[in-house]
Amino acid sequence: MAELRPSGAPGPTAPPPPGPAAPPAFASLFPPGLHAIYGECRRLYPDQPNPLQVTAIVKYWLGGPDPLDYVSMYRNVGSPSANIPEHWHYISFGLSDLYGDSRVHEFTGTDGPSGFGFELTFRLKRETGESAPPTWPAELMQGLARYVFQSENTFCSGDHVSWHSPLDNSESRIQHMLLTEDPQLQPVQTPFGVVTFLQIVGVCTEELHSAQQWNGQGILELLRTVPIAGGPWLITDMRRGETIFEIDPHLQQERVDKGIETDGSNLSGVSAKCAWDDLSRPPEDDEDSRSICIGTQPRRLSGKDTEQIRETLRRGLEINSKPVLPPINAQRQNGLTHDRTPSRKDSLESDSSTAIVPHELIRTRQLESVHLKFNQESGALIPLCLRGRLLHGRHFTYKSITGDMAITFVSTGVEGAFATEEHPYAAHGPWLQILLTEEFVEKMLEDLEDLTSPEEFKLPREYSWPEKKLKVSILPDVVFDSPLH
Repeated sequence: MAELRPSGAPGPTAPPPPGPAAPPAFASLFPPGLHAIYGECRRLYPDQPNPLQVTAIVKYWLGGPDPLDYVSMYRNVGSPSANIPEHWHYISFGLSDLYGDSRVHEFTGTDGPSGFGFELTFRLKRETGESAPPTWPAELMQGLARYVFQSENTFCSGDHVSWHSPLDNSESRIQHMLLTEDPQLQPVQTPFGVVTFLQIVGVCTEELHSAQQWNGQGILELLRTVPIAGGPWLITDMRRGETIFEIDPHLQQERVDKGIETDGSNLSGVSAKCAWDDLSRPPEDDEDSRSICIGTQPRRLSGKDTEQIRETLRRGLEINSKPVLPPINAQRQNGLTHDRTPSRKDSLESDSSTAIVPHELIRTRQLESVHLKFNQESGALIPLCLRGRLLHGRHFTYKSITGDMAITFVSTGVEGAFATEEHPYAAHGPWLQILLTEEFVEKMLEDLEDLTSPEEFKLPREYSWPEKKLKVSILPDVVFDSPLH
């Protein structure tokens, strides 16, 4: 639960926010990380020293459900001459290290990130006559913060979040989010590391799909050029009834389609309902695992396999001509030069108490024939995987949400894969890699064209390429809810 109060009002743990010129004795008692962020807020809003706040009644370190200690809400007058409307500006406190005493975040030094290294912001267009900011954005930010704390996966500028529901629980078309740098708040150096500010931008479903097929940054730039869809500061208007492609139909063909063709997609993987079978091995042969499971107990991914799949999913945004998959015997490296910050734990690892099969005991197997299974939502992403990733020399991973297995599609330009042109299907325990040549990708795209029209789709659906010994089935969700998957 949370309560709404002025930030200067007495609270269970929060004294009034001091400004940059707060008395030294008071500042020394005030949590230093919190003090540093408040200083940046006071720089931006010197006339609002005590904004309204939504605060967690029971703090997270005391067992409360809300990771964010506070969400401050400011009134921003905007700039009408620059097409920036008046709006409410929400700023979170808690994803970074506010206290420095390990009650929430481990202190890792002043040179690196503070806590997760960022706080969230949100800009909501102010409605005519609105005298106080709506509080629902604070709960939205708490929801995103819970995801970060539970998964320890951080956000980056250009990321997208599939929400599948109006952000304010209304009938709005704004049902998903993109993330970008806040246009006004500058990175802050605190005693516990650096804090940056990532702004949530509400988008329509069509805009989210374009971000998935191309990249988030490209769609953000388009939104900046359309005043009613965000404008220069990407202000969310929950009453916006048209997508940017309905406002300007030329944007899809001239910008998005051309961008996909030129740049490919930055979506490197998804958690999905999927499975695979080794058709070259009889089901009763359980040596080395049949990939998905034996009985009801799947063979578990090792920690090193988990780490590589996690890197593939979270850090596969490479633009280089030769993207690299980390070698399967690689130790965790925190200094890799990728677009994302490494997670601080193996978030894909199974929580099961079943003993994990030692990495050294699982040998990589070459398979003769495989059968891939996806639910409809996952299957609809296959054309994106092929056109936006593999045709650009990249890779794409499906990580099962119903079991410890994964499917990674790789192109001939990906180094470090254990699937090769000679043996295009290879498995390392429950992790399958499939190497597809450009010629075969083009053939598959022709045959899978109907996947792009889900409204005309009837399940189950099967596609087969006998000469390649590959079969793909699109199945109802219920199939993946059974114990065997």
